[in-house]
Amino acid sequence: MHLSSGRQWKQKTAATAAAFLLLPFLYSGHDNLTRLQQAEQRGSLTLLTRNGASSYFIGPEGGAGPEYDIAAAFADYLGLDLEVEIADKFGDLETSLKRKQGDLIAAHLTRTAAREKLFSFGPDYADVATVVVYKRGNSRPRELEDLPGMRLSVIAGSSYEDQLKEAKKTLPELQWTADISMGMEGLLLAIAEGRLDATLVDSNIFKTNSQFYPRLKIGFKLADDQHQAWAFLPGDDDSLVQKARSFFKLINENGRLAAIQSRYHENGNELDRVGMFQFMKQIRNRLPALTPVFQEVAEAYDLDWRFLAAMGYQESHWDANASSQTGVRGIMMLTRRTATQLGVKDRLDPEQSIEGGARYFLQMRKRVPKRIPEPDRSWMALAAYNMGMGHLHDVRKLTQKQGGNPDRWQDVNERLPLLSQEKWYRQTRYGYARGYEARQYVENIRSYYDTLVWMETRDHPMLVVMAD
Repeated sequence: MHLSSGRQWKQKTAATAAAFLLLPFLYSGHDNLTRLQQAEQRGSLTLLTRNGASSYFIGPEGGAGPEYDIAAAFADYLGLDLEVEIADKFGDLETSLKRKQGDLIAAHLTRTAAREKLFSFGPDYADVATVVVYKRGNSRPRELEDLPGMRLSVIAGSSYEDQLKEAKKTLPELQWTADISMGMEGLLLAIAEGRLDATLVDSNIFKTNSQFYPRLKIGFKLADDQHQAWAFLPGDDDSLVQKARSFFKLINENGRLAAIQSRYHENGNELDRVGMFQFMKQIRNRLPALTPVFQEVAEAYDLDWRFLAAMGYQESHWDANASSQTGVRGIMMLTRRTATQLGVKDRLDPEQSIEGGARYFLQMRKRVPKRIPEPDRSWMALAAYNMGMGHLHDVRKLTQKQGGNPDRWQDVNERLPLLSQEKWYRQTRYGYARGYEARQYVENIRSYYDTLVWMETRDHPMLVVMAD
């Protein structure tokens, strides 16, 4: 087993490497204390999970992902900091918990009869169905009897494998491979690329990832809905489990759990949902009032106003009152944290938002090596603006490892999707990232920018510009 301690994230204050190396000893030296008391004495709760879109990844603002967000809220409920330990393999989660290298497992675990013997589960927080996924255009599997003869693979040691073993009792010809190291994103990619025909996945995990694999489709529902819950160490000490029960009761009642889940399970890329027709419509309806602001800010910071306008449309469709469930607001969709760092007092004020977005972009571009020429340097800065500078460094290193030019946007852009493939993000410092989304983000802005340039240079009647 290998635990990727280099990708841990602490929610409130950074732990030192030395303290982290002592983690198992901190868990095992207080047998007279309950597990809750041990966590309180350490001042932190340690989450065991997997790196991926449906559990945990490092976003532009730090830790992110549905399991992480719920666990962070739980730690805050207990008045503790949150530590994260990433298991490279699904099967390592159980081992890590038994070795007391963490307090709980939150990795979309399905409550099964076999697992009830291994763990003490907290309350159910999601009901999911196991679905069979295949590639659109191929023969659709509609029932179990259609799976024999297909190249079928699932995660080893998962509930999916258990369901296939049960199905094989009545369908002996059913065959599959159980992958030890590949994560769900890797299996979905293998289907998209034609290397596999099908896999099994929880319906909510597929919903989270389907925007990155638009050619994949659900064939059929394999079994009745199952319950998901956090796993704790078994035994008489249920102090953390009891706290988890009261916590989930609270966030169920106040709507916080539903808000976190819908934030990540929304289908479709919000950044890409409106096509060029809608863009042209908003050029007529919204851009005229904002053009002077874009031009003034662009001139102050030596930027192209059409570039800033393209960013603004990509972020909010030029809606000054735009907001999202993640808490970002305004034309440039700044987070509260970013706005505070930039000194933006009112994110809904167009001038403050656009000026803040311009300065934040310039901060990203300043951190991109100066040797990288334009426009590649700006495209890389946009990718960092979307997913975080750490992930940009990771993909540039992967580009270099593969013989590409890490200073050339085309080479880096081709490899952005690798950040969502476990085979590759396991080799990086910052782990999983939505590389597909970052690539689409940059491509959209470039398309909007090119359109604005084309329209302005031809004095297009729809494009209202401020006279010199």
